[in-house]
Amino acid sequence: MKMIYRIARTEMQTLFYSPVAWLIIVIFTFQVGMYFSDIFGGMVRNQELGYTLRSVTLNVFSGRFGLFTAVQQYLYFYIPLLTMGLMSRELGSGSIRLLYSSPVTNIQIILGKFLSMMFYGLILMFILFIFGLYGAFTIKMVDFPVILSGILGLYLLTCAYAAIGLFMSSLTSYQVVAAMGTLAVLAVLNFVGGMWQEIEFVRDITYWLSINGRAAEFINGLICSEDVLYFLIVIALFLTLAVLRLKSIRQKSSVVISFGRYMGVVCLAMLLGYLSSRPKLMGFYDSTRTKVRTLTPNSQEIVNKMEGGLTITTYTNLLDEYYTVALPRYVNQDLDRFKQYRRFKPEIRMKYVYYYDKANNPQLDRRFPELSDRERMVKTANSWDLDTNMFLTPEQIREQIDLRPEGNRFVRQLKRDNGQQTFLRIFDDMYRHPFESEITAAFKRLVMRLPVVGFIKGHGERDCVREGDRDYNRFAQDKPFRYSLINQGFDFEEITLDKDIPEHLAILVLADVRTPFSGEEMQRLNRYIEKGGNILIAGEPRRQEIMNPIIRSLGVQFMPGRLVRPSENFQADFIMACPTPEAGELSYIFKEMIDRERVLTMPGCAGLEYTTDKGFRVTPLFVSDTVGCWNEVETTDFVDDTVRLNPAVGEVERTYTTALALSRKVGDKEQKIVILGDADCISNGEISISRKNVRAANYSLISGAFFWMSDEEVPIDVRRPTAPDNAVNIGDTGMYISKIGFMGCLPVALAIWAIFIWVRRRGR
Repeated sequence: MKMIYRIARTEMQTLFYSPVAWLIIVIFTFQVGMYFSDIFGGMVRNQELGYTLRSVTLNVFSGRFGLFTAVQQYLYFYIPLLTMGLMSRELGSGSIRLLYSSPVTNIQIILGKFLSMMFYGLILMFILFIFGLYGAFTIKMVDFPVILSGILGLYLLTCAYAAIGLFMSSLTSYQVVAAMGTLAVLAVLNFVGGMWQEIEFVRDITYWLSINGRAAEFINGLICSEDVLYFLIVIALFLTLAVLRLKSIRQKSSVVISFGRYMGVVCLAMLLGYLSSRPKLMGFYDSTRTKVRTLTPNSQEIVNKMEGGLTITTYTNLLDEYYTVALPRYVNQDLDRFKQYRRFKPEIRMKYVYYYDKANNPQLDRRFPELSDRERMVKTANSWDLDTNMFLTPEQIREQIDLRPEGNRFVRQLKRDNGQQTFLRIFDDMYRHPFESEITAAFKRLVMRLPVVGFIKGHGERDCVREGDRDYNRFAQDKPFRYSLINQGFDFEEITLDKDIPEHLAILVLADVRTPFSGEEMQRLNRYIEKGGNILIAGEPRRQEIMNPIIRSLGVQFMPGRLVRPSENFQADFIMACPTPEAGELSYIFKEMIDRERVLTMPGCAGLEYTTDKGFRVTPLFVSDTVGCWNEVETTDFVDDTVRLNPAVGEVERTYTTALALSRKVGDKEQKIVILGDADCISNGEISISRKNVRAANYSLISGAFFWMSDEEVPIDVRRPTAPDNAVNIGDTGMYISKIGFMGCLPVALAIWAIFIWVRRRGR
């Protein structure tokens, strides 16, 4: 060990007596200071402008535009300049013979040289640590473990680069060639992850070999044993190759023997890498304060309840518009989408099936209007260099599974070993892929009974099957809609009141009854309510005579007429209702609406009047604006006529309740009822529409109401604690001074120190 330390010390002295090492430190410091000042200055500026800061530590040091992310991208430019002379200098000057003649082994030479690079890497990391300390003093409640995790990842990355550079330096006596060779190897390791991904056997090897983004998990706060072992294996691999290279120079061996040694070391590294990437052998540590890199406790609880094996089969239709998501070349990226779940259930098996069949893909129809489905498949497969034989025909895929009810869209089937199965879909929105809430909801469907929502029909109510603007298909069962009940963990069914309401229903939906119920039907509905059944009731203006008898026993009435609030851009009866503070206490989803200043759009709404003498605790959920809103009882034509406030007929300008919640104790359960003054607000048309300058979030009414009525069971609550690092303790002036220090004083001080040492050495 003493010999290794001496070699390292000598190498460090040589390194720091040259201008290259100091120049790299100065440039590195300036570049880091410039990038950090830009990011942190943006935080200071946003705070001065009154914007709310969130997760400042992660935003400054991690994430897509964080400091450590930027350092990871340009770090490999520096290392070849340092390592190019480690062995090349010895080989070129002939001093290698002195090392060979001294009592020192090949391993000691390589480890000594590498140890010097580890020391130099620590200097670079110390510079980053200075910026981390600055953040610790200037960020409120800084998440310091995240900073340390990022520095650890970058240090391991630096050591891996150094090991590669040391090996390349041992191959040639020309330093420039060694530097170029190191850059070439690093380039290959950066891009190899995307090579030969269509070949299943080679896919895992090349993906594991890729060094691109390997430190990203560290930077984002997650330390994974796979990534740690990757760096250690790569370091050991190239150091061993360097030792073998010196041995081949020192002791002449045949090409076959030398090649065999090299391949043996490489194969051993590949085997260790394969084992380290197996989910069952992985370990994790989430260094973030709020555990943002880990499944939430609710998701963990559901995954832990799933005993036995689970197979996730991904069905990709080449004629579907989302066919690229899981093509062979993207399989490894697709596997990463379930990495957090495989962390807690490593026995999850992933399977991919490719086929072609008729699908709703207008773009494909426009591009190839004359081609048959098979001809379209062949043309698309050839454009991606895919074997057409890998795609099952429509007849073959239907022998396995009939995906026509799913529209032959991209879909995953989750199937347990006991036969239970469900689908996990992608959605027609900007995110496409399911979030944790949707994935966990699918898992939950496999391990426990989900709440069933019953939709009453038979008297002109809003239909949960039809896709018309007035109907409820979108929020009930629209498969491509992320927030539909079936995608959030509910089941649904249609019921009629010609027989008793099923006992297994968790929630009943009664929306916009157009013809009166018979006496027997009313009795059945009342019995359901008296037993404590949960129900959502949605009314409409002009239906008061039919709807009021239904809700009279609840102490609620739909007011005659309809609410209006005249405006320049919208029809007078278009109401933008705001959630109340009480609604925010009832459901966190409503609280998010308040925080984000979202509204509930209600085009044609009846006001709600209520009493509190029926045994219910009444909570107003949404209310109209205080100014300019009244209950119009005279005007009926809101297109050609003009509404006017007429106090003489009882029209009063004030705030009106448009949605409310009722609750009471019935036996051992709490009954929960939601009443809406407008049935259109959760219709297909209103959920889908977007209006300029209207921050509507009508789907949040669905999620919030059903979350409350299901006793907070579904949708799955995947919230995490709010990160406390939400402010910076510095202003514009302090940031300006800090910027001068980071980009001017610190690099200049290092440059002066380097010049002093260089001049002192020349004087000697």
